[in-house]
Amino acid sequence: MNWDRIEGNWKQVQGKVKEQWGKLTDDDLTVIDGRRDQLEGKLQDRYGYTRDQVKKDVDTWLSRHS
Repeated sequence: MNWDRIEGNWKQVQGKVKEQWGKLTDDDLTVIDGRRDQLEGKLQDRYGYTRDQVKKDVDTWLSRHS
């Protein structure tokens, strides 16, 4: 699944995102609204990850859900 499909199906994908990153709140998911840059920023805030770590984690998650 590419990120365009994630963005287009955000309502359906939110549950999978929350399973992976449980510290994200429903409000976070609403703000993210399918935008990868917003997801990465929220993950940095909630988990204290570096930008490189966040990109790697999101890429890994994306490849598992392809």
